[in-house]
Amino acid sequence: MKRRSFLTAAASLPLFAACGDVRTPPAISVLRPGMREGHALRDTAALPTPSGELRCAVAILGSGVAGLTAAWRLAREGQRDVVLVDGPEPDGNAAAGALGGIACPRGAHYLPLPGREATHVRDMLADLGVLYGAPGAAAPEYDEQVLVHPAAERTFAGGLWHEGLLPRSTADDVAAADRFEAAMRDWAARRGTDGLFAFTVPLAACSRDVALRALDRVSFAAWLDAQSHRHPALRRYIDYAMRDDYGAPAGAISAWAGLHYFCSRRGEARNAEAGTVLTWPQGLSALTAGLRTRLGNTRTVAGHAVQLRGGRSAVNITVLAPDGRSLLLQAGHAICAMPLHVAHRIDPELTASLPREALPPTAPWLVANVLLDGFPHERPGVDLAWDNVVHEGRGLGYVVATHQLTRVARPPATVFTAYQSGWTDAAEARRWLASADDAALLDLALADLDLAYDARWRRRIRAVELVLRAHAMAIPQPGFIDAPARALRDRGGRVLHAHADVSGLSLFEEAAWWGDQAARTLLGRH
Repeated sequence: MKRRSFLTAAASLPLFAACGDVRTPPAISVLRPGMREGHALRDTAALPTPSGELRCAVAILGSGVAGLTAAWRLAREGQRDVVLVDGPEPDGNAAAGALGGIACPRGAHYLPLPGREATHVRDMLADLGVLYGAPGAAAPEYDEQVLVHPAAERTFAGGLWHEGLLPRSTADDVAAADRFEAAMRDWAARRGTDGLFAFTVPLAACSRDVALRALDRVSFAAWLDAQSHRHPALRRYIDYAMRDDYGAPAGAISAWAGLHYFCSRRGEARNAEAGTVLTWPQGLSALTAGLRTRLGNTRTVAGHAVQLRGGRSAVNITVLAPDGRSLLLQAGHAICAMPLHVAHRIDPELTASLPREALPPTAPWLVANVLLDGFPHERPGVDLAWDNVVHEGRGLGYVVATHQLTRVARPPATVFTAYQSGWTDAAEARRWLASADDAALLDLALADLDLAYDARWRRRIRAVELVLRAHAMAIPQPGFIDAPARALRDRGGRVLHAHADVSGLSLFEEAAWWGDQAARTLLGRH
């Protein structure tokens, strides 16, 4: 999207005028996690002389899902001399906050039921008390409180709310949806010549059949066109799905990645239907918080790594604390659990081996948590669901933080969490998000809610928190499977890179996989 059209679209959205009444805008807080720290690295800001030293066997740099999984695995297996450096934002994309005493996500908010190939996730869920019984069971039992209860999803189209995410308003809609879903079932069952599923989670467990991997050479949009999946409502839904999980529309996404989205999930539960997801009011922060309770003697250091130097006998890491002081951390090994575009700034070996242009492209997110006094008046059709998508909206819809609490009655207040991502020009979107004022950011963030409800809904707003994540997720463009960053999975030495960027798919399971693999690699060396 060009800058002028982007600004014009944002400016045309409604302000805080409701039914002719001008109201005082609610309190708005804007968070830009990691922006100041990232720009300081980019601009090579001078570093203070270290004011202290700390030694350890293993240093983990970053406390997102990958870093915490690595720390959890090491602690579980008895490795005691570990230091976890939190990074600029503890928990990373799984971070959470609260408005009006109501917990709400600042990023990722759900986890699909893990399949049998995702043993690392099932082990984790069992340890955290979410999965009951044997993690390897075909259909384990899960905590009822975190299984999304009906209604899970709905879509606003044609002035009505419809059940599910794909409208079936006409016979043509139904025929197109049925044909596409049948094709996806066929692909989900397909195996390569090596006997492995074509698509599963984690990516490392997928078939390496060259005929299947050839799908990575074309865009998903081109593949859909070739398969005659052209129905407009279907294509809008598919674009929504790609923007939601991958941060870009189908035309910019690898066909292999697009099929993976629809065909890789085969997790089952004894006490839930297929396709059910796990969620918490605070999103995936519930899992990262749980992992932190399992870290044993792991020492946690506030701050973020700004320099990394590998040597023959140790890794020297400079950590910058929030108060501006620095610490020299000397570790036998380091697990670099930070995004590759950040690691590229601090690790000279990575800089030398991986050109900047070879880093995975990234997409921004704009996350809005909106505290409401009660619930807005609903338009006709299916009632409020956990996940609510506006079919012709520009965003990714919104989730209801209190959904799991509504089995008995609706609470007096709630938080709606609205998501924006998937701009055609991610770099231009980043520039706009960095320069826009609070009012423009708010109107963009609430665009889907303004379409879903009449103007009176804004009268219920009591507070808003906006979270801008400039590089929230890797975009799996055509060619991502064999991109140079994938070589990091086989890299030895004292520094191991563990982040979802190594897969190129920004999924909880992928981040956890690489954290777990890094920890197991180090455990095997001791």
